[in-house]
Amino acid sequence: MELLDAHRSVLVLIDFQGRLVEIVEEKTRLLAVAQRLLRLAEMFAVPTVLMEQYPKGIGPTHPAIRTAFDAASIPKKVLEKTTFSGCAHPGFAALLDPVRPPNGKAPRQFVVGGVEAHVCVMQTVIELLRAGEQVHVCWDAVSGRGPEHVRRALDRMAQAGAVITNHESVGFEWARDKNHPRFREMSDLFKQGQPA
Repeated sequence: MELLDAHRSVLVLIDFQGRLVEIVEEKTRLLAVAQRLLRLAEMFAVPTVLMEQYPKGIGPTHPAIRTAFDAASIPKKVLEKTTFSGCAHPGFAALLDPVRPPNGKAPRQFVVGGVEAHVCVMQTVIELLRAGEQVHVCWDAVSGRGPEHVRRALDRMAQAGAVITNHESVGFEWARDKNHPRFREMSDLFKQGQPA
């Protein structure tokens, strides 16, 4: 598996809806890391997809995430779905058509966070892998209704071929060099301490 390349990357945030976020483990950390991922995506011009599972029933994306998403000046889309895997949504592939690697041959790289780990996150990740894409799952941006659900889901995604990573590694891989023009901004973000 390769290091991340910002030019081939897509950030996918899955089902950060208020009702779901309220029932999962470590929601404070989850929300803080998701907001950091959105800031990193903006710093490195990474397109972002925000998925919502049946918002009529479960409700909208948590206000902290939606505010950060709306404020980000990057290519972005909201995808409302009823399928558990975001890949099963008929509009998902069309959203990704503009995201093509420079050489046209290398796979896209998906950076993923969301809830719940053992349902929508896992199904989306496994289907992306089956489609030949690379997937980097930020463990610190993933949660569920209990630590065992999360741990087992991360194990299964890793066994399927996903890279289990964290948001700081994502940022450093997108930057690649301390001389990157956004490096100091990223460094300042990380100096704010680890999300609780």
